[in-house]
Amino acid sequence: MIEQLTAEAIELLKKLISKQSFSGEENETALLIMQFLSHNGIAFESDKHNVWAKNKHFDTSKKTILLNSHHDTVKPNKGYTRNPLKAEVIDGKLYGLGSNDAGGCLVSLLATFTYFFNRKNLKYNFVIVASAEEENSGPNGLNSMLNIIPEIDFAIVGEPTLMNLAIAEKGLVVMNCEAKGTAGHAAHGIGDNAIYNAMKDVNWFQSFEFPKVSETLGKVKMTVTQIEAGHQHNVIPASCKYVVDVRVTDSYTNQEVFEIINKNVQSEVCPRSLRLNSSSIPKDHEIVKAGTKLGRVTYGSPTLSDQAVLSCPSLKLGPGESIRSHTANEFIYINEIEEGVKLYIKILEEIV
Repeated sequence: MIEQLTAEAIELLKKLISKQSFSGEENETALLIMQFLSHNGIAFESDKHNVWAKNKHFDTSKKTILLNSHHDTVKPNKGYTRNPLKAEVIDGKLYGLGSNDAGGCLVSLLATFTYFFNRKNLKYNFVIVASAEEENSGPNGLNSMLNIIPEIDFAIVGEPTLMNLAIAEKGLVVMNCEAKGTAGHAAHGIGDNAIYNAMKDVNWFQSFEFPKVSETLGKVKMTVTQIEAGHQHNVIPASCKYVVDVRVTDSYTNQEVFEIINKNVQSEVCPRSLRLNSSSIPKDHEIVKAGTKLGRVTYGSPTLSDQAVLSCPSLKLGPGESIRSHTANEFIYINEIEEGVKLYIKILEEIV
């Protein structure tokens, strides 16, 4: 059964690759996922471009595991030499946009869910969500489903981890900052240069270290990524705007990080959002123990996923390798998908 489900999952991934599914445009891939579920006798529901289902013998008295991955993709970068929407298998690699991030994870989780769907007397319920708008953290993704699906006790989020256990993930806050000054003529040197004022704060962002260091995620990391000021050469600028990318560990909430920044810089600071918090699951959680028992290692992930919108413990786990995500000529190895399905099932068999 596992071999058949894996073969079906790989064929589904080839079909998903062939359909454009940029964030907010996932209608065709959603239909393919619905067809897969229907073919396997699984009743499903959909909302916007999210598709979800629960196991056949769902019992409200039991706790529930969420299996989640996304079917949207980023737009292909200019480095592609292959057709990003053409699924090709060459030397054991399945090429195509979204193959690694996160198509391989999604189809492996769909196969895993199908494997457990009909089973009676499970210790846990299963809910699967094939979600939209992950890549752009959009409003109509997994976050929009949390009031629709049953209450979740813990989650496995499918992202490429080489099937190792990402037990923590950094959160993200993007800060829009503005240093103010007073305009004046550059020849006279009269005025308060907003660029110089911004430089003081930029130096602080570069040098400041948050005192608490996470055991799994290390330090909070702040990076100034954009800056803009001035409109002509002979005018001292009254405003300098810049953007700071802040990767937050589980040692702080996003709100706490914002408050520390706001107290230490003179610039006006406005976070775009505070909802993408860091995520974690205890090392002694049974799903983590099940994975380590099978030889998988634990680590902290620097990249963001749909874990950020979950309030329950969550584990990031999936076939493929994170460094391939968003690269030209993206690919996943066929044997990684085969291993992914087997390991998802083996890990869950340990606890259900």
